[in-house]
Amino acid sequence: MKVGIIGNNLTSLALAKAFVNQEIFVDIFYKDQKINADKSRTIGISKSNIDYFNKNISDIKKISWPIKKIKIYSENSNNKEIIKFENQSETLFSIVKNYEIFNQLNTELKNNKFFKYKNTISYKDLNNINCDLFINCDQEHEITKKFFLKKFEKKYKSTAYSTVIDHKALSLNDTATQIFTKKGPLAFLPISKKKTSVVYSVQTNKSDDTFDVKNSIMKFNSSYQIKKINKVSKFNLRSLNLRKYYKNKVLAFGDILHKLHPLAGQGFNMTLRDIKSLLEIVNNRIELGLPLDQSVCSEFQKRVKSNNLIFSEGINFIYESFNFKSKIKGDFIDRSVKLIGKNKLLNKYFKRIANEGLQI
Repeated sequence: MKVGIIGNNLTSLALAKAFVNQEIFVDIFYKDQKINADKSRTIGISKSNIDYFNKNISDIKKISWPIKKIKIYSENSNNKEIIKFENQSETLFSIVKNYEIFNQLNTELKNNKFFKYKNTISYKDLNNINCDLFINCDQEHEITKKFFLKKFEKKYKSTAYSTVIDHKALSLNDTATQIFTKKGPLAFLPISKKKTSVVYSVQTNKSDDTFDVKNSIMKFNSSYQIKKINKVSKFNLRSLNLRKYYKNKVLAFGDILHKLHPLAGQGFNMTLRDIKSLLEIVNNRIELGLPLDQSVCSEFQKRVKSNNLIFSEGINFIYESFNFKSKIKGDFIDRSVKLIGKNKLLNKYFKRIANEGLQI
C-alpha cells in the first residue's frame, strides 16, 4: 500500500513518519524550493500528544522543553494572576522549535526505505500515480484552491508577533505565562533555561503600522532579565474549519482543515489528534484486508469533523470573552475566571480538554 502526501511542511512530515513507521510506503510530492526556516516559531504540544509523538512518530525528547505550570494574568486587574494550572508530578505540555522538529523528521525520512520525495503533481496527474490514497497538506496547491475553499472562517483583525528572547539563565524556567493585555493575549513560553519564546496577538489598527512589540515585551515582562530580543516575525490571524474534508480519494489535512487563534496553543495539537484518528482507521482497514480508498476519507470526516468544529468554537469563545472584557466596565470576567481556577473539578476538566481534546 502507498500513500501520496502533497506538500512539504511540518504536518506532512509528521504524517509521513507515522505511516512509514507502520511500513506503509509514502511519497511526498512538493515544489522544490528553498525553505527559509523561521527560528522564532515554536509549538506547544500537550502531554498526551507528546507521548504519542515520541512513541508513534519520532522521539523528540531531546528537543522539547517541559512546562509544568501555566499562569494567566490580566492587565485589567493590574497584571494580577487570575488563574493557574500546575501539576507537580508531571509535565502539562512541551515547547518545541518548529525548525528543529522539521529537521529531525526530514533526516529520519530521508534514510527510510518506505519513503521518497517526488516533484509536485497536478490534480490531473492523480489517476496516473500509483497511490491508494492522497493527503493534501499544501494550502497553496491547485487542489486546495479547486476543491477545498468552502469553509467556516473568522478573521480576528489581529496580527501575531513571534520572537525569542535571550535572558539570564533560570534554574527551572518551566512556567508558561499568558497575559491578557488590552491589545490582546501575550504569551511567554520557555524553551530552555536561557531562552523563552514570545507570541503577542495584537488587535490590528489599520491606521497604525508602527506597533512596537519589543517595547511591549519589556513592559509586561516580570520574570526575565532580558539580554536580547531576536528577530520578530508577524502574520495575520484567522480561524477556519473546512466544510468538506475530502474530494474523491484526496483528503485535506492540517491547516487546510482547521486553524485556531494561538492563545491556547492548540493548533498543532488538533492536527496530532487527527493523525492518531487517521492512523487508527488505516490500521483497522489493513487488519481487515480492506483497501485504502475514498471510504477512509469518509470515515475520517465522520469521526473527527464535529469534534474539531466544537473545539474550534470553544477557542473562539475564550478569545471573544477576553476581548469583550476589555470593553466593559469592571472585572466581572476576571473574577469569574478566578472562581473556575479555584474549583478543583473545573480546573481538572479544563486541563484534560487541553491535553486530550474533546471526547464525544
